[in-house]
Amino acid sequence: MTIESMSGCSVMFSPPTKRNISYFGNRYVLSLAATSGIGGLLFGYDTGVISGALLYIKDEFKEVNDSSFLQETIVSVALFGAMIGSAAGGWINDVYGRKRATLLADVMFIIGSLVMCLAPFPSILIVGRLLVGLGVGVASVTSPLYIAEASPSEIRGGLVSTNVLMITGGQFLSYVVNLAFTEVDGTWRWMLGVAAVPAILQFCLMLCLPESPRWLYSKKEKVQAISVLSKIYDSDRLEEEIDLLASASTEDLCSNQTVSYFDVFRSKEMRHAFLAGAGLQAFQQFTGINTVMYYSPTIVQMAGFSSNQLALLLSLIIAAMNAAGTIIGIHLIDRCGRRRLALTSLVGVFISLLMIAGAFFLQSSGVRSSLHGCCGASQGWLAVLGLALYIVFFAPGMGPVPWAVNSEIYPEAYRGVCGGMSATVNWISNLIVAQFFLSVVSLVGTGGTFLIIAGIAVMAFVFVYEVVPETKGLTFEEVERLWKEKGWGDGGGSSQQPLLLGVA
Repeated sequence: MTIESMSGCSVMFSPPTKRNISYFGNRYVLSLAATSGIGGLLFGYDTGVISGALLYIKDEFKEVNDSSFLQETIVSVALFGAMIGSAAGGWINDVYGRKRATLLADVMFIIGSLVMCLAPFPSILIVGRLLVGLGVGVASVTSPLYIAEASPSEIRGGLVSTNVLMITGGQFLSYVVNLAFTEVDGTWRWMLGVAAVPAILQFCLMLCLPESPRWLYSKKEKVQAISVLSKIYDSDRLEEEIDLLASASTEDLCSNQTVSYFDVFRSKEMRHAFLAGAGLQAFQQFTGINTVMYYSPTIVQMAGFSSNQLALLLSLIIAAMNAAGTIIGIHLIDRCGRRRLALTSLVGVFISLLMIAGAFFLQSSGVRSSLHGCCGASQGWLAVLGLALYIVFFAPGMGPVPWAVNSEIYPEAYRGVCGGMSATVNWISNLIVAQFFLSVVSLVGTGGTFLIIAGIAVMAFVFVYEVVPETKGLTFEEVERLWKEKGWGDGGGSSQQPLLLGVA
């Protein structure tokens, strides 16, 4: 069969072989995903651990305790580093490969963790946080790419979501470590320095693992690429995968394989692909995951519980629910599809945010003051229920889907660049939410703020429905063909609904 690629080249495909590999069907593939996913673990740990460590940093450094600016800088400089790391990470992945990019991220993690652990002054601590942020940014691009390119198409979504599970697991681990080191001398130094351990482990393991077969093939290392693929597929399927790689290589030759950040916007199909991927990343942040996590202690206090220990316990429970929800997402993403899972997730997120907003509106309406014993507790429990439902719906869908979709919707030559750009959009959105959330609360109130976020969830639903195609079970080459379908990309996609929805 002959088809036309994005670059206009005609390429040949062999008839498709039956695809029936299960998530646990190949231990080799699972080991590649688990090892690369350690980058996600570090991602989650380093973004979660600072909340507990900062309490003890303020105790040791008076200047930090006396300066909200220093406190904000210590927290946010890692986000700034992640923005830079993710922006450069796409180029690093394309030029030097996924394996070397992972090793570079590990080096940044290790050095940054040790600098923070040994920091004699707040300024040195900030440098360490910046280095760790750079590592987080590179890892946020590299881990999904490496896993996706080493995964069979029928389980690619679940394996990429394993990286998201490691992120949520890292957040959970950070809370456990915070509790474990509360009574140890040098508390915050241990909290921040322990991140070097999994980074060293991943560095050592990655030295023993191969480069992405697709990156190897694109760099004319065909023998090595086929050697890796032979450990993933049986002989019949191997032949088909080699044909697909050959077709992708032919397209790269047609396009001279020179891709810059500006090239993404010169093609209608690439503009649409990037819009879908970057839009998902932005809506992941703007639908409120970090704001809900931020307000969880307040919500518990509304329910009538003021203990700090209970607030820490709640953080553990929420992190555990987030990880458990991601496991559900791993199970569903290759069965229900990315698009359907995201749409269902957003419906639940919308309902949950309305519940949380309603609870805060009731709290501020004066009803609680007149009936504190009954109504106040009811408002608190309504908010707690909304919080729990939010995590239940967000974690399986809008948690993993943006990362899975961004790892598979771009052609080979654009995958690193577009993956880095879309991850940068995620980090910029994260920074905007962190920077302006409290300002919005001061203007419209907490209930009004969560109501605004609920409105954004509606916008996200419309965006996913209209813009994001279904990529469940498709090879990279089949995904690329979606953007070439008549009407898809110029506002006329309605005729393609059965294909895009993945409806049987």
